[in-house]
Amino acid sequence: MRYDLVIFDNDGVLVDSEPISNRLLAAYLTELGHPTSYEDSIRDYMGSAMHRVHDLVLERTGRRLPDDFDDVFHARVFAAFERELEPMPGAVDVLGKLAADGVPYCVASSGSHARIRVGHRKTGLDRWFGEQQIFSSEDVGRGKPAPDLFLYAAERMGVAPERCVVVEDSPLGVRAAVAAGMDVYGFTAMTPAAKLAGATQLFSDMCELAGLLG
Repeated sequence: MRYDLVIFDNDGVLVDSEPISNRLLAAYLTELGHPTSYEDSIRDYMGSAMHRVHDLVLERTGRRLPDDFDDVFHARVFAAFERELEPMPGAVDVLGKLAADGVPYCVASSGSHARIRVGHRKTGLDRWFGEQQIFSSEDVGRGKPAPDLFLYAAERMGVAPERCVVVEDSPLGVRAAVAAGMDVYGFTAMTPAAKLAGATQLFSDMCELAGLLG
């Protein structure tokens, strides 16, 4: 293993949540008078923390989202997760291989701690992540594409940034990893490879990852 720590993004990498959450985000924004398609949501918000949604809507329209926007959105997402969420194909195999080989890993997500935990519990991934291996944009001042979250995760895990590799599926996440001085493997299952062009390596099937990391 060429790295001392593997940092996973969560949504779209470990759990197949991006189609669910972006469908619901587009619908809710449209309901509030900000017409947004599923494709718009993927382009503008995939991989970002909730503050980006508020910032972009305010910048584009001059109107603030309701104070309870995050709470309402998360309630809808969590309910949908309970009905629909699945782990990404191959994710359990990769985590099992890392654990068996004694390779440290963690998750660093733009999503809230509650979102991460709901998703992991529903998909059974909670067995692979202890409390000390879960990091959220809530833990730092700025979400992706700022490098803060990845640097925080590396610091907490006791590994120098240059010895870390990030597994990401969003352009914002790739930018954050590069800014943190880390290698980044871009997962192209949902994102066109051209949009992850800054990545160290690209791959399209999670089953490939263990071999690439070795």
